[in-house]
Amino acid sequence: MTSEHSRLAAALRELRAGAGLSLAALAARTPFSKSSWERYLNGKSLPPRQAVRELCRLANESDERLLALWEITEAQWSGRAAAPAPVPSSDALPRPGHQERPPLSVRSLRKLGRSRLLVVLASAYTVIVGGVAVLLFLLLPDSEAREAGPPPASVPFSLAPQCHGAACEGRDPMRLICGIDPETLASYRTATGAHIELRHSKKCGASWARTWATEVGDRVDVTAGGPTHGVRIRTEDDTAVFVYTDMTEVRPGSTVRACFRPAAPDGERECFEARVGEVAGMARQK
Repeated sequence: MTSEHSRLAAALRELRAGAGLSLAALAARTPFSKSSWERYLNGKSLPPRQAVRELCRLANESDERLLALWEITEAQWSGRAAAPAPVPSSDALPRPGHQERPPLSVRSLRKLGRSRLLVVLASAYTVIVGGVAVLLFLLLPDSEAREAGPPPASVPFSLAPQCHGAACEGRDPMRLICGIDPETLASYRTATGAHIELRHSKKCGASWARTWATEVGDRVDVTAGGPTHGVRIRTEDDTAVFVYTDMTEVRPGSTVRACFRPAAPDGERECFEARVGEVAGMARQK
C-alpha cells in the first residue's frame, strides 16, 4: 500500500467515525455493500471515486481534497505512475499520466480488467514479502470486530507540492503533487466529442491540460508563451481515462493556450486559451 493510499484510507475512516456511520448504514445508503466498505476503509482495495463522493456527502463534508488525494492514489494503484520520467524536449512526445477514470465502455472495461489483474498480482507479491505486520493487518477479524473498537488514530492530511514555477516546467502534475486542489481555468469540447480542461495550481505556479473521451491518435498541446508540452493518446486504455500534459510555468495574468489535434488526417486543429486569475468557464475557440 502506498503512503497516499494509507492516507486516503485513514481519512475515510476518520470521516466515517466523525459522522457516526456504521458499515451497515453505509451499505444501506450507498450503492456499495458492507463488505466493500470494509475493504475500502481498511485499505485492502481502492474505493471507486463514487464511493469517496458518497461518504463525503453523507458526512456533509466537501469532497474536493479527498478526491484530489484519490486521483493521486489511483494513478499509483494503476501502476501508471510507477517511475519518474525525464523532462521532455518541446518536440518530444511525453508519456500520458492519469487521474480518476471517466465513464468506461465495455471494451475499455475488459482491457483495463486485464491490466488491473497484473497490478493486483504484483501488489499481492509485494504484500507477501513486505512483512508479517501487513499480513496480520489483512488477516484481522472482519468488519464487526473493527466496529466495536475505538476510532482509528488520525493521520495528518498533508501533501505538499514538490516543485514551483520553473522547477515544474515539463514535469508530471500528479507526481509532483500539483494536482491537489487545482483550479479549472477553462473547459472545452472538441468537434469529435473530446473534452479538454486547462488546469492551474497556485501553489506550484504552473498549468497543464487534462483531456478525456478521446480517440487513439489524438494529441493535446499546452503552452503559456514558453515551451510547448504535448501528450498523444496511444492506446485504447488511454481513451478510457483522464490523460494529462506535462506542466508549464505560469504567473498571475499569464495566458495559457491548449490545442487539440484529432487523429483523423482531415481533422482540423482546435485551440482555446484562458488567462490565469480569470473566472473559469467554457472556452471559445481561438
